[in-house]
Amino acid sequence: MSSQPSLTRRSALIDRFLGGIERVGNKLPDPFMLFLLLFGITAVASTAMAWANVTVQLPGTDEVTVVKGFFTAEGLTWFTQNIGVNYLGFPPLATVLPILLAVGVAEKSGLLAALIRKTFGSAPRWSLPYAVAFVGVVGSIMSDAAFVVIPPLAALVFKAAGRHPVAGLLGGFAAVGAGYSTSLFVTSLDALFAGITTSVTQNLPNAGSAVTPVSNYFFNVVSSLVLIAVAGFIIDKILEPRLGRQGIARQEIVVDDDDAAVLVPAAMNARLTDAENRGLFWSFVAGAVVAAVILVGVLLPESPWRNEDGEFLPRSPLLSSIVFIVFAMFVIPGLVYGKITGTIARGSDVPRVMGQAIKDMSGFLVLAFILGQFIALFNFSGIGSWLAVAGASGLESIGLTGFPAVVSFVLLASLLNLFIISGSAMWTLMAAVFVPLFVLLGYEPAFIQGAFRVGDSATQVLTPLNPYMIVLLTMLRKYEPRAGLGTMIARMLPFAVTFWLAWVGVLSVFYFFDLPMGPGNGILIP
Repeated sequence: MSSQPSLTRRSALIDRFLGGIERVGNKLPDPFMLFLLLFGITAVASTAMAWANVTVQLPGTDEVTVVKGFFTAEGLTWFTQNIGVNYLGFPPLATVLPILLAVGVAEKSGLLAALIRKTFGSAPRWSLPYAVAFVGVVGSIMSDAAFVVIPPLAALVFKAAGRHPVAGLLGGFAAVGAGYSTSLFVTSLDALFAGITTSVTQNLPNAGSAVTPVSNYFFNVVSSLVLIAVAGFIIDKILEPRLGRQGIARQEIVVDDDDAAVLVPAAMNARLTDAENRGLFWSFVAGAVVAAVILVGVLLPESPWRNEDGEFLPRSPLLSSIVFIVFAMFVIPGLVYGKITGTIARGSDVPRVMGQAIKDMSGFLVLAFILGQFIALFNFSGIGSWLAVAGASGLESIGLTGFPAVVSFVLLASLLNLFIISGSAMWTLMAAVFVPLFVLLGYEPAFIQGAFRVGDSATQVLTPLNPYMIVLLTMLRKYEPRAGLGTMIARMLPFAVTFWLAWVGVLSVFYFFDLPMGPGNGILIP
């Protein structure tokens, strides 16, 4: 009898805490103005550092990076010559726009909704949070495309089952972002990290076992299973109930010319018509044919999608073609389904539905302009390298040893991850500093690489510098037009904190029980 009041008090406490974060966060300027402000701060800071002749040298190299100032002759000419390049070179555009066009065809034709209804119509409602968590955590095999594809599909899954679509949307994004550095499968990220680590250790004496793409595989498998369980629990027990208590709409909302919010009717019958069933069957056949053609093309011994060594890892044309593969697997089945069901009757319907998909994300295209300028300035100035090396020097000066030093390293990576979103870029900077440091302390490079994975992912869903946060905010505003960055941070915080604690817990189990991180790679150098 006493558990329910206790649960209510606990829920109220969580709501007040997260609500406070949301209110404070939403006092931040509009995302466009926020990044314009950050651009100005970076411009001034970089100029001051340039006038002070600030330089940074990565340990183990002779290269000295000079911090460049925006308000200098070099900085101003760089900006005026590259304003368009900075925009079009904004990395997510190359991923988001083609996938938006493809998903637009699959969605507007009705294929996605029919597929979700068919697949999850009879699935137990309780299992959906864990299914979304599973797909999100292992979704890093799709690279950055996972941030664009998985959240809206998760929203459709929840809506089809009568659950809150925003819980699926946000939960799918959290699972992708906070678990990005791990997976049940070996991915290109494993090969990329291993290549960076190896490049640092090859000149070190007694650097332990060689690091390969599977050097963290055992750790990744255990981490993935734990994070899937954690993410599913948070979606089910914290996120979705709180959305209900806040009264967040379960249907998409449009704002008319008078700024009046109007619910969009979204009836979704679990039973498919005969035409929809035929469309699903032939779209599945079309998808299987596309997959077979791609598979044959890449498995040929002389396939042009292999790298110079005849392999696919760590880099190859195949891995660079992920966006095309996703594009084809959405567009072709979508066209087949639309043709059979009549939702895409003429050729002119194809650019129409593609245009509607782009229109739905027009706000992101505007934000991408200032985001591209800010990230380009951050990279041009060299401030990111200076932050990484300065943080490393501070940790080294403390003189920590043992597991506290490892946890401090993870914490530093988590903090730097708020500023440097690219995992490969951050590991390139941090590996050069910390791998030699921890090797001297007797740790295997593969173990330090595994520890870096924790910090590299957990806080990724909290920082506005993650460009896919802006993509998600655009999607969220379809249900919650007044949502801001504070809303996003408050909803993502339970995932980030719990993921970080759980993942550090897994790391501590491997450390204290001296478990192998992967085949042939332990914790301490023998």
